[in-house]
This record gives sequence, C-alpha cells and structure tokens, in this order.
Amino acid sequence: MEKSLKRMATMNRMQVTGLELFYKNGYYNTSVDDILKELSLSKGAFYYHFDSKEDFFVQIIQNLLVRKIYSSLIEPIEGHEHTLDLIINCFEDALETAVHNEMDYGFLLSNFINEFNGRNEEVMKHLNEILRIWEVTLVSAIQRGKFNGHIDRHVDAEGVAVYLMSSYIGIRTLMVENTPSARKYRFMSQLRQYFKSIEVKQSSF
Repeated sequence: MEKSLKRMATMNRMQVTGLELFYKNGYYNTSVDDILKELSLSKGAFYYHFDSKEDFFVQIIQNLLVRKIYSSLIEPIEGHEHTLDLIINCFEDALETAVHNEMDYGFLLSNFINEFNGRNEEVMKHLNEILRIWEVTLVSAIQRGKFNGHIDRHVDAEGVAVYLMSSYIGIRTLMVENTPSARKYRFMSQLRQYFKSIEVKQSSF
C-alpha cells in the first residue's frame, strides 16, 4: 500500500512538472531530458512509469488537463440555477485566475490543440474529446435555460455554445499580451450585453 502511494505521488509530481514545462515551452520543444533535469530523476525512473514521451503527455491529459478544464469550465455550469448567471460566474472566475497568473502562456487546451493539430492524431483525439465534453455541457446548460424560461426558446443552443467556446479561447489568448485585467473587464461587459439579448424578455404587463 505504501509503495503504491509513493508511486502515485511520484507520478503526480512528474506529471505536474511535465505539464508546466509543456505549457511554457511547448511539447515539441521539451525533451525527456528537460523533464528529468527539472525533476532530478534518472531516465530509468521515467521509463519505469511511462512508455514514452507521448504516453507521458497522454497521461497528463487524462489526469491533469481534464481535471483542470472540468473544475474551471464544466462543473460550475452544471447547477440548476439561472443558466446565464452560472456561465457568467464561471467565466469570471476562470479569467480572474488568468489575470493573476504571472507565468501565463495562454489557454492550456487551445495551446496544445494548435501545437498538435496535423502532427499527432492520437494526442488530438484526447484533446478533441475535452472540447466535445465542454461543448456538450454548454449546449445542455443553454437547453436547460430555455426549458426553465430564462433563455428565449428560439435561441440556437449549439450556436451559443460554439460562440462561447471560441470567445473564451480568444480572450484567453488576448490576455497574454498586456493589460489582462482591462481586457477581462471589457470582455465580461460585452458578454453580459450578449446574454441580455438572448434572455426571455419580461412583459411589462
């Protein structure tokens, strides 16, 4: 039991460090030797836990990236409160984390999709699965808002989901450059305006 826990702790430490290096430098610019140097581990120790650099990255996707995306962008909108409020709060919190991240190189998921697209089908399959789950969750949330009478019934749930995903990825990219707090504020102001346009209009009678 103790051996098993120690092995899990070692693997987790390796994956966290690997994710940081891949995020900062890119997958193809990070070698196994770079990872070992950062961790002060031998090659034997690395290959005891992982079959290859690709296997290492796929496990990072499954164990860390999925968890990060789920906790920041999926779980917060699965509640049964007012759908648009849930999404506003979700984006507000997720973007605020980026504002205070001094080592911010962009949105993890989109960074990796851009890097692997056309270069590695196996990795892209895992990354696209995260996108698919995020999209399905957003579509379900919008449909729930329509059902609960918060969102106009004529609204295209799939279209809104795609718009929200692309706008979030876009603002995360822009926030890397400069004045992230100001960019976040302007983006959230426009998002609130957009949500007003798809809400059910309250009758004045």
